[in-house]
Amino acid sequence: MNYIWKEWKESLRSKGLWLSLGIIIIVSLLMLSRSSGLGVDQGFYILVVNLFESLIYFIPILCLFLGAFSIFQEKEQKTLVMLLTRQESTLSFLFKKSLAIQSVLIAPVFIWFFIYLIPLKFFFAIPFSHYFLFLAALIGFMLVFTQLGVFIGSISRSRMQITGIAIVIWFYFFFLHDFALLSVLSNVTHDNVQLFSIAYFLNPIQAIRMFLESSLGLYSFGNMSRLLESFMWLSPTMFFTLNLIFWLGLSFAGAVMLHRKEGFE
Repeated sequence: MNYIWKEWKESLRSKGLWLSLGIIIIVSLLMLSRSSGLGVDQGFYILVVNLFESLIYFIPILCLFLGAFSIFQEKEQKTLVMLLTRQESTLSFLFKKSLAIQSVLIAPVFIWFFIYLIPLKFFFAIPFSHYFLFLAALIGFMLVFTQLGVFIGSISRSRMQITGIAIVIWFYFFFLHDFALLSVLSNVTHDNVQLFSIAYFLNPIQAIRMFLESSLGLYSFGNMSRLLESFMWLSPTMFFTLNLIFWLGLSFAGAVMLHRKEGFE
């Protein structure tokens, strides 16, 4: 609890969290104004999908930077040294710090999207179960990239390193991963389609997008071809869950094992 309170006070003083929240609020309201003239029933689904597609372009880079700079700030201010000399292990510190960062970043977004329900009710018939699935997808998205940010901050020696690594990771998940899969798409057969599926759903963007769109009923898996059945060998919910477990576990383990205590401007 002390870590969460400390992180919250530091976030109040900084501009990063409020800038990120402000961008999310502006985008949400702009998408609502554009979708307000759509049908009462189907307009909700169009809004949710378009809003999610808009948010995934900048939420990852914001979470990467906020998570990384929060860890690196402990090095710059020399508070990390004091924490680790008070019988606090690196594992314990990074676990508590990760929980604090995730809580402080996710809580304002969660609160905003509850407030967002008020104007939505004036324009659309809202199936609340589907709206909470949208929130689950968005929060899952933030969890993965914030934890990757913690990993970046843990291994970095300078702010320049943080900037470079964060941009590379963002660029990889948005462009290089899909480009690499497209280059081998012609070689996919019934024998290796499950391996291709694993590689495809290792990308959190694809796993979370498939989870949301299938949960909203936008995709039907009732009459799939044999090849597609082999590709979707797990449900979208399972791919989403396993993706979260994989990236959260891998980034946290990497942060612990490769952690650097020193920090330089």
